[in-house]
Amino acid sequence: MKSPAGSAVMAAPAGAPQGWSALPPSGTLRAAYLHAGHILVSRDPCRVTTVLGSCVAVGIWDPLSAIGGINHFLLPERLITGAESPRFGNVAVRALIEGVIAAGARRSSLQAKVFGGACVLRAFRNNGWHLGSKNVEIARRMLLEERIPIAAEDVEGSRGRKLIFQTHDGAAWVRSL
Repeated sequence: MKSPAGSAVMAAPAGAPQGWSALPPSGTLRAAYLHAGHILVSRDPCRVTTVLGSCVAVGIWDPLSAIGGINHFLLPERLITGAESPRFGNVAVRALIEGVIAAGARRSSLQAKVFGGACVLRAFRNNGWHLGSKNVEIARRMLLEERIPIAAEDVEGSRGRKLIFQTHDGAAWVRSL
């Protein structure tokens, strides 16, 4: 499936909406808004915006080929059998890695950044192991298992984030909400 990122690949559950919305180009970069539960992989430079609360986004890119992508997942793990869905961290991280490699990135030079995982509900803030923490933990664990270094992260806390991530170079801007 072609996404607003030109020669991009999109992973979404069967029958689900596209998972992205085209935005006006930002200078020479194509731009897209990534919806929760979806993945965007691009061979062309693309600036991707998303908003995170307890959800987590993992951005992965290959600085040598300038190929990268980003996911936005809601829950840490798919525990029951059924359709694979990028709404789950253990599925979304693996699918993102496979997607950037299929698009031409070199596995040996992949780098990652992790964002989100806030505890936005005051009632759960005294519990150190809330949904946001579990989402961050699965992202870190999957990247460690896949031997992809985490170059930076902006995770947890009590406020949501607006994230802008560039697929070709891993540049990111984060604003607390």
